[in-house]
Amino acid sequence: MNLAALHSWILTLVTFTPLAGALLLLLIPRRDRDIRVFALVISLLAFVMSLHLLVHFDGTKAGFNFEFDHAWIPTPNIHYHLGVDGVSMWLVVLTTFLTPLCVLISWKSISERVKEFFILLLVLETALIGVFVSLDLFLFYFFWEATLIPMALLIGMYGHGRKIYAAVKFFLYTMVASVFMLAAILWLYAKTGTFDFVVLQNAVHHGQIPGYAAASFWLFLGFFVAFAVKVPLFPFHTWLPDAHVEAPTAGSVLLAGVLLKMGTYGMLRFNLGLFPEQSRANAWWIMVLALIGIIYGALVALVQPNMKKLIAYSSISHLGFVVLGIFSFTSAGLNGATYVMLAHGISTGGLFMLAGILYERRHTYEISEFGGLATPMPVYASFFLFIVLASVGLPLLNGFIGEFLVLTGAFQARAVYGTLGATGVIWAAGYLLWMYQRVFFGKVTHEVNNSLPDLNLREKTALAPAAVMALVMGVAPLFWLSTIDPAVQSVLAPFAQMASRVVGR
Repeated sequence: MNLAALHSWILTLVTFTPLAGALLLLLIPRRDRDIRVFALVISLLAFVMSLHLLVHFDGTKAGFNFEFDHAWIPTPNIHYHLGVDGVSMWLVVLTTFLTPLCVLISWKSISERVKEFFILLLVLETALIGVFVSLDLFLFYFFWEATLIPMALLIGMYGHGRKIYAAVKFFLYTMVASVFMLAAILWLYAKTGTFDFVVLQNAVHHGQIPGYAAASFWLFLGFFVAFAVKVPLFPFHTWLPDAHVEAPTAGSVLLAGVLLKMGTYGMLRFNLGLFPEQSRANAWWIMVLALIGIIYGALVALVQPNMKKLIAYSSISHLGFVVLGIFSFTSAGLNGATYVMLAHGISTGGLFMLAGILYERRHTYEISEFGGLATPMPVYASFFLFIVLASVGLPLLNGFIGEFLVLTGAFQARAVYGTLGATGVIWAAGYLLWMYQRVFFGKVTHEVNNSLPDLNLREKTALAPAAVMALVMGVAPLFWLSTIDPAVQSVLAPFAQMASRVVGR
């Protein structure tokens, strides 16, 4: 296969390699070690193939890279249309990066129905990648809904405590919200005869969709509700703490690391891309909700007695920064929002892996059950501190760059937004460092904690890539921003035209 042909097929290969691995797993005998090794190999293969996107990505090219457009179903007019820009490419790489770590962290913690677990994990990976590479709205919606089933099953079959309740709540919340997006997609198809995002975006910009002006607010809202629930944006967040607390570790890592980003990616790609005027008109109340989410999530995290629930509420707070940056309509804000998405995936994924390691040893997430763990588990304590500092936003670690850019963009949009958003950084330092103090310092209050084993080689291997990426993203952000910025400028172009029209009047 020559390079041009590989460019055309690479997104298909990256997307469906995990699914092919899941189907092959069906044929493998129930020998747990073989299943785990095979799942690790397939997930690593998908990651290696996704690196092709980084090596050959052309940031100077207008539109999308690695585009593949093939007529799939003639009636209705559905195309198998894939492509990535600087935003979606990094989200694909984030997904393929985290999945092998999820396999490693689940090596011993999943001991029953091992084959089913890794099949679900690989199917989920394909669905997540499909969301980020789809440029046909039907295909996008198919993958969007396809993520629900494996994630709900992972929570319901392999979770803890009220796992069935959490799985059903997650499934119903996100599925019902998605119906509004489906209605908006069908309206667009009825008026244009196409699901193709690029065609629809051009039609919007040239005023070629009949009835669009009258319906645009409701169409915008249909997409926005689906994305807001997925983020989750306040007040649509109540499903998330239950899902996180009851999910297995790998489920929490992919849920926080990738699945929540589907919502913020959708806002950036579809709300801003298809409804620029409505995005601008409704930005004020969306930014207010984002600010409430930042502060509310942080304050609720501050009083959590459960380590995993604290990390879950920190996700609500951090994703508020992303929404704030997106609807600032500034270059700094959108670049920062994308960077926070990636940094949050690494650092919060790392925090959930660390919490899962502790759960394997003590079978509890209650902070009061710990204390003084830095003495028996010094390596674990070091990893935990490093990831906590990355999540807090310490300069030279990944959390700092994105939040700094988002707050810069928010200040440019309106000073009060930046001021209120900045308090979220202070609260984050409060709840994360206080949690660290209670878990790792002081006297060992429970005798069983004195004999807890430190990290083994497999656990170090799972955590090290996250720690390394947290550092590299902090010291070399231009490696990411150089490819993200052209995509951001493309998204912002209609808003610049709108501003020039206003000035012209």
